[in-house]
Amino acid sequence: MKTYLPLYGALTLFAVSFSGFAEKTSPPGENKSTTTHVLESGAALLQSKSPLSDFDIYLVGFHPMKDNPENQMEAHHYCHQVNQDFAQCVLFDGNTKDANMTGVEYIISEKLFATLPQEERQYWHPHNGEILSGQLIAPGIPKMAEHRLMKDKMNSYGKTWHVWHTGASGEQGTALPLGPPMLAWSFSRDGEAKPELVSERDKKLNVNTQEIRKSREDLRELAKPQSGVDALNGQYKRPTQPIPGVTDSDAKTNP
Repeated sequence: MKTYLPLYGALTLFAVSFSGFAEKTSPPGENKSTTTHVLESGAALLQSKSPLSDFDIYLVGFHPMKDNPENQMEAHHYCHQVNQDFAQCVLFDGNTKDANMTGVEYIISEKLFATLPQEERQYWHPHNGEILSGQLIAPGIPKMAEHRLMKDKMNSYGKTWHVWHTGASGEQGTALPLGPPMLAWSFSRDGEAKPELVSERDKKLNVNTQEIRKSREDLRELAKPQSGVDALNGQYKRPTQPIPGVTDSDAKTNP
């Protein structure tokens, strides 16, 4: 029994089917053959999809790549909350049946993060900036349920690998997943995310990031200093500013 999702576990099932994004890239290849269609139909009837059945939490946010922060992607997360402290997500570039799988993310609580060896922590990005800025959303569920979900994710961390950049904000992506996996990070300061990336998402999903941000001001008191907040500070050409409540747990001070 999933007692850790009392409010939003079932409600997010609606959000999974919420659509509105077209695919950004169609990989090259021939149309499916009749044999492939027959095999798919048989598999749908006879094979189990148990590992996927609980991927029922839908989140949308943005990821910069840690080694190249101007390389930014919109990420649609389809997640399974394994227990209160651990979730695993499959990432797509949209939420239609034609969306491309672009990566994976694992989400852990601050309690589990504290158990990680120091050398491992460089791979895990903080989430408070994404939440308090209003950039991370769970579209399609009631506001109260979304607020509870974000409250539960305060002070958590994610380990994200993208394997395919299919394009964003007018940028041309690649037709196939090329090159090595890219370690993604999070936005912890205002101005880091490309404004057009956020505005395009808001328009397509009919949400307002600034209004969402204002509705989460009460979560600021829950925010603890996190590791990795300053990891991308100073790596953008445009000016950035601290997000109130988002601080680095190291000895650094945001200017």
